[in-house]
Amino acid sequence: MIPFKEALENRVLVCDGAMGTYLYRKGIYITHSFEQLNLTKPELVREVHREYISAGADILETNSFGANRYRLAKFGLDDSVREINLAAARNAVYEARGGVYVAGSVGPLGVELAPLGKLEPGEAISAFEQQISALIEGGADLIIFETFLNSAELRLAVRAARNISKDIPIIAQMSFSDDSATVLGEPVEKVVRFMDSLPVDVIGMNCSVGPAPMLDVISKMASISEKPISAMPNAGQPRLVEGRLIYMTTPEYLATYAKRFIRSGVKIIGGCCGTT
Repeated sequence: MIPFKEALENRVLVCDGAMGTYLYRKGIYITHSFEQLNLTKPELVREVHREYISAGADILETNSFGANRYRLAKFGLDDSVREINLAAARNAVYEARGGVYVAGSVGPLGVELAPLGKLEPGEAISAFEQQISALIEGGADLIIFETFLNSAELRLAVRAARNISKDIPIIAQMSFSDDSATVLGEPVEKVVRFMDSLPVDVIGMNCSVGPAPMLDVISKMASISEKPISAMPNAGQPRLVEGRLIYMTTPEYLATYAKRFIRSGVKIIGGCCGTT
């Protein structure tokens, strides 16, 4: 398999879809740690990876989005960060079998940074380093930061990754609302210029919105940045149907927008919540 950066130069790459909402559809409830399933139900996690490979994915994301010490502490698992992330990477690598790329998935820490909260930058970097080092040790080919809402936290996450590896490829993604701004009110133009300055290989957007509003943001990104762009929308907004959250967007609708993403210059296309 050719190096990831070389592949990115030559063609559009397809990333996989949702993990958490897909595991939910397979019977795992939100009171359970999805990341712990890497240890307790590895075959279920691998089943999801296999389905995405069968569907044509070029990139698998590890089941590790919330596998940092702060999010895992909510389930009493903060002492299992390394074990869970190692297993997450190895589960994906096992199914990839050298035929697709494995991206170590890293999400926000789930706690507020100072001065809004109590978490100091050094503590945040340490938490990210703990997770990222285990993902790389487990065999991840690249790191993907996703669903970040705060540019300051993303900067710390990228710094942590570069403290561990100067050359591992990094995809950095933030989430924007329908008004093309972050939840903190940062406009997309400002955020893209910030992301463009980071030592990462791909910048993009994931989660929060469906394909249509994401296309508006992605188009602005592509017009500002010279970095490769990634787009991973939700399957629209979920509706509550008989006690379950159901995403209404069809594969055909998402495929239509995938073509529009490509025409806008996107080099990596995947899916987030509600996609399968």
